[in-house]
Formats: sequence, C-alpha cells, structure tokens
Amino acid sequence: MAVVAKWMCDRDNSMFDNKKDADAYDKMLELAEGFAALLQQHIPSVDEAQAEEFGIFLSKNKEAVMQACKGRVEALSEIDSDASPSNVSPLATQA
Repeated sequence: MAVVAKWMCDRDNSMFDNKKDADAYDKMLELAEGFAALLQQHIPSVDEAQAEEFGIFLSKNKEAVMQACKGRVEALSEIDSDASPSNVSPLATQA
C-alpha cells in the first residue's frame, strides 16, 4: 500500500498536498481572523459569521486591497469574488 503525505491546516483541519500550500492557507486564515476581529471591534453590531466571511474575503484578496491602499483604487474592481480557486480538500469524517 502506498503512503500519501498530506498536510493539515492548524485552524480548520483542511488537508493539502504540500506543506507550502498548507502554510499559506493557514496564514490566510490568520489574517482573516485579524480582519474579522478588527471589524467586530469597530462595528459591534456586525454578526460574527458576517465578520468572519468578510475577513476571509479581504484576506483572499489582500494583494488588491494593498494596491488600493497605495492609491490604485481601481484594483478593488478587479476582485472577482466567484473566481477563488481552491486546492483545499475537505476532511471526510468516518463513522
């Protein structure tokens, strides 16, 4: 039987084929958590799930957000929320 190496993300137990992708995904989730906490701190009425979703959205599109912060606001219009490629393999549970 062959052994296939998989890397698991610390935050949500997503599985990856290589360590580099797992680390990048983990860092993305860490940044998303920071964005969500910042949003909840400054807008207390925001729902936790919405804050988390917005944090993940900002984190996945951090390059465009950074460009917009540097004065290239049109970078935000280049964000395509439906075209977020994912190499995450959901962890299947066995009963």
